[in-house]
Amino acid sequence: MTTTDPAAPSDLTTRNWFFCGIGGSGMLPLALILRGMGAQVAGSDRSRDQGRTPEKFAWLETLGFKLFAQDGSGLTSAGQVLVASAAVEDTVPEVVKAKALGCERMSRAELLSRLFNASAHSIAVGGTSGKSTVTGMIGWILTAAGRDPTIMNGAVMKNFVAADAPFASARVGSGGIFVSEVDESDGSIALYEPLIAVLNNVSLDHKSLEELHELFGDFLGRAAIAVINADDPESLALVHRANKAVTFGFAGNARIFVEPGTIAEGPTSISATVIDRNDGAAYPLTLKVPGRHNLANALAALAAAQAAGVPLNDGVRHLAGFSGLARRFDIVGTSAGGITVIDDFGHNPEKVAATLATLKAHPGRVIAFFQPHGYGPLRQMGHELAEVLATRLSPEDVTILCDPVYFGGTVDRSVGSERIVGMIREHGGQAEYLPSRDDCADRIVVLARPGDRIVIMGARDDTLSLFARDMLARLP
Repeated sequence: MTTTDPAAPSDLTTRNWFFCGIGGSGMLPLALILRGMGAQVAGSDRSRDQGRTPEKFAWLETLGFKLFAQDGSGLTSAGQVLVASAAVEDTVPEVVKAKALGCERMSRAELLSRLFNASAHSIAVGGTSGKSTVTGMIGWILTAAGRDPTIMNGAVMKNFVAADAPFASARVGSGGIFVSEVDESDGSIALYEPLIAVLNNVSLDHKSLEELHELFGDFLGRAAIAVINADDPESLALVHRANKAVTFGFAGNARIFVEPGTIAEGPTSISATVIDRNDGAAYPLTLKVPGRHNLANALAALAAAQAAGVPLNDGVRHLAGFSGLARRFDIVGTSAGGITVIDDFGHNPEKVAATLATLKAHPGRVIAFFQPHGYGPLRQMGHELAEVLATRLSPEDVTILCDPVYFGGTVDRSVGSERIVGMIREHGGQAEYLPSRDDCADRIVVLARPGDRIVIMGARDDTLSLFARDMLARLP
């Protein structure tokens, strides 16, 4: 984490940075990368002030980050640059103080894109789902291949976790390669100019399909090489926007594809034979992460790594050592009574569907706990989410929802989780709504029986992992 990347723009590494919300999944890795490149970085976070995930902030302080209460006290000079997401409101004390001092303000995406676009070899991973996993897979392949990449991820990459790096969502390398997931939800994907652009899928999340087509089409058109999912019609429809396209998938017309009939799924793994259509060479692949969606993610990563110069046979060999990401079908443990708890980032219809498909590939009842990641997203994709939760589970399974994540602000909270539960029931599913997450935990403990799989799903809330661990501890 301390190697300085020679591609980092000096005007960025010599400035004094202050991150508002430094512990967030998008902010933390960027702060780590910037500091790893030699910059001075401080920050604040409402979660720290509220006592959530104290171990994360204690670790940041051991790395030399100076942390402040989110009261504006960390900003003292006009020479500091405030980094804050577009969602941070003007009433937040840091924003107020920055304006008073005349500090420059930069969004997370603006800063990341500056670093990313300065790299000699850049790989951007876009799409509605699977970005973090594909980014982690590409990063691991390149690292294992000796390419020493810088990696910006929105999730902790287990391969890079160590005693001195428990929250390894970033890696700083000196190989001149920058691998990053890029976000379409706020339109910031338009800022990136990748050498290689990966498009996993296009589906409803924060924006309409029409908006997504434009954003992702432009994204592919800016890259020298586009890696596109041939199994997703919405993605494949944009192939004409690419300067040079490499396709992947289970489909017979994909460039990097799986040999039919070779897929073997296990509860914690999946294997198949991968073929390069160009030369017909076949390579057996075994992943230490389960689910067909992860096999698709692996194909995307292998195609991107090949485009970056890593031969397919080497990519397959290195990917066998990929350990996965925290909160991506992360098995917390199994109780003495045989009840398994899984921590998962699933929060939009496609991610939830992939998680449920992985669970339903094996026997046992599913208790799906879902904490929506905001009131706005719930309004945007509520119908699709309810349909997935109703139709991808069996009659004996049950879904339990609490109120959406809310840490303050002026968002409209008039429509919540009870509406989703009603729609799940209309689709024939079994669902319950309890406003309090603690009450949901009590209910799940009462419902659980030997052989059940309890999956904890949601985003934007680090305490869900603690919730999952506490749940396991309570089970018989």
